[in-house]
Amino acid sequence: AGLCSILNGAVPGEPVKTDKNSRRGNWGNQIEFILTSVGYAVGLGNVWRFPYLCYRNGGGAFMFPYFIMLVFCGIPLFFLELSFGQFASQGCLGVWRISPMFKGVGYGMMVVSTYIGIYYNVVICIAFYYFFSSMTNLLPWTYCNNPWNTPTCNGVVTPRGINNTLANVTRSLVTGAAEVAVEVVNKTKRTSPSEEYWKHYVLQISDDIGNFGEVRLPILGCLAVSWVVVFLCLIRGVKSSGKVVYFTATFPYVVLTILFIRGITLEGAVTGIKYYLTPQWHKILDAKVWGDAASQIFYSLGCAWGGLITMASYNKFHNNCYRDSIIISITNCATSVYAGFVIFSILGFMAHHLNVDVSEVADHGPGLAFVAYPEALTLLPISPLWSLLFFFMLILLGLGTQFCLLETLVTAIVDEIGTDWIVRNKTVVTGGVAIVGFLLGVPLTTQAGIYWLLLMDNYAASFSLVIISCIMCICIMYVYGHKKYFKDVEMMLGFPPPIFFRVCWRFVSPIIISFILIFTVIQYKPITYNDYVYPGWSLAIGFLMAMSSVICIPIYALYKIAKSEGTTFLERLKNSCKPDVKWGPALSEHRIGLYATPGSEGEVEVRPLKEELKEKEKEDEKRDEISLTIQGSNGSTAHNTTPSA
Repeated sequence: AGLCSILNGAVPGEPVKTDKNSRRGNWGNQIEFILTSVGYAVGLGNVWRFPYLCYRNGGGAFMFPYFIMLVFCGIPLFFLELSFGQFASQGCLGVWRISPMFKGVGYGMMVVSTYIGIYYNVVICIAFYYFFSSMTNLLPWTYCNNPWNTPTCNGVVTPRGINNTLANVTRSLVTGAAEVAVEVVNKTKRTSPSEEYWKHYVLQISDDIGNFGEVRLPILGCLAVSWVVVFLCLIRGVKSSGKVVYFTATFPYVVLTILFIRGITLEGAVTGIKYYLTPQWHKILDAKVWGDAASQIFYSLGCAWGGLITMASYNKFHNNCYRDSIIISITNCATSVYAGFVIFSILGFMAHHLNVDVSEVADHGPGLAFVAYPEALTLLPISPLWSLLFFFMLILLGLGTQFCLLETLVTAIVDEIGTDWIVRNKTVVTGGVAIVGFLLGVPLTTQAGIYWLLLMDNYAASFSLVIISCIMCICIMYVYGHKKYFKDVEMMLGFPPPIFFRVCWRFVSPIIISFILIFTVIQYKPITYNDYVYPGWSLAIGFLMAMSSVICIPIYALYKIAKSEGTTFLERLKNSCKPDVKWGPALSEHRIGLYATPGSEGEVEVRPLKEELKEKEKEDEKRDEISLTIQGSNGSTAHNTTPSA
């Protein structure tokens, strides 16, 4: 019984509830929700952003502000979004029945998820491309003897069967230089074969963001594969994706462990890990370190994307989302730290091989995933095997996030329209959104695609997320009212939110979010890609993308105020902020107290779940002859089989 209780997500000490939402559907069990949320939160950023941030911001000293921000901002916001979606059983649009004027926040979340979903799948498709390219005896980015290589290319591996003297003479003849290749590299900037493979073969990168060139057909094909995989995994909504995550959310940890064991056995690995972890305590006094820690926690957990609200909306009403939020948040951050060991052990080995400092081979973002790490893998025996594992891990990490991004959009559309036809034909909506996402991603597969991808990554989901999250906190805590929300959570979980979370929701988290926003504005620098500086018109497009999600909030607020009842502006404003009559639990058996249907339980006060169950048991003992089930009994097990009136 205890195991069943855990799998069904019941509040500890309470009987298992059969509060399934037959219309929208629920997770098969609570493990599916936890794995899906872990897959959503743990993404590419855990591998290609956190380790680099840690190394740049004081190594082990960065862990201190990182975990402080996790405790005071990350976990509270995660719990807030999960409880918000679970209580209403609605996606990122439907939950704003809590205060209809703020529904623009939900539209903003949809816009953000759309942008991220478009470019995120392009990154996944490039990982697919590298995965397929690794199915060979020799990785194509190992040597410099390929048609796409330039005279400045210098590999870390000497071609087999050619001694060093012949290799140097050959390179000297090709470049027309007097020095041998090693001397040339020592005096000029080294261009690795993996970098040239990335730029000149995979991307065939153009010289400007406005010069689209041609569509790279191999990447376009991989993009189609990515979207087909995502669609098939979501073809039955959470019922199908909930099964897929048993593999996609767990296997990356198997690969990380294999790569970790291989990495730490290499010469120079300890040096790399020292770079990653050695504390530089003086950096703790640097505001930038705290800003980076707060930003990384915020973006890594996926707050304000709408995905957390959406995933939680498929939970059963009495699921213990408080426990889930702590498990998922800590798992996400532990994964980031673990990935750092995997990345820096290999980079340390590569630096040792090249006899250079680790800082010269360390990188982040696409530069780490598609240039630095793949090059390091060429130094290993059976390098194609390690390359296959690495890119397969990237694919799975990306898909876990992409599932939730697509489901967020589909759920919002289906919940908003809400007709029986669209609920029955949710698969059609999923397919439609996938096709649109594929078409919008086509420009990112052109020769200028990488410029646009990085532009979207830097602007589409940056400060706009911070603003959305801040407004969400203010709306729930101050417009709707913190006391009412705490009672809602208590009615759902059977216990009120711990005082720590109540304080964080009302004061600490909004202050930290505001700090992140200010930090983001102060630290702003125009985006660059290597030596390429983005033109002003492209930066303007970036800002428009960022503002397009935020602008939804005031536009919808003004629309709602104009449509609300009232003779004066203040009356309209007040009415537009009031909770909609449909706000509350989705199922009638959970609508008690303030949410009771008129004429059924209008006199009942909102009481904790445990008290209500005890009182009902006493009533049943006194009135055994009454066999009618009491409507709205908060999901407790009925003592007879008579259907409710």
